[in-house]
Amino acid sequence: MLSSKKIEVPIWEKSNLTVEETAAYSGIGINKIREMSNKDNCPFVLWVGNKRMIKRKAFDTYIESCYSI
Repeated sequence: MLSSKKIEVPIWEKSNLTVEETAAYSGIGINKIREMSNKDNCPFVLWVGNKRMIKRKAFDTYIESCYSI
């Protein structure tokens, strides 16, 4: 019998995050993350169909290189 229990993975161990998880992780607002990831050359967005995922390591690298957003 298969278990219906959902496995919870901590945010800092996930390779891709939802916009909401990214906002909680970074302290940056959901709207600002969406605005940043809408750009054509965004280095940290991954589209899975219509779902926007944020590549956590690439996002961290991007944020570390920024003076302001």
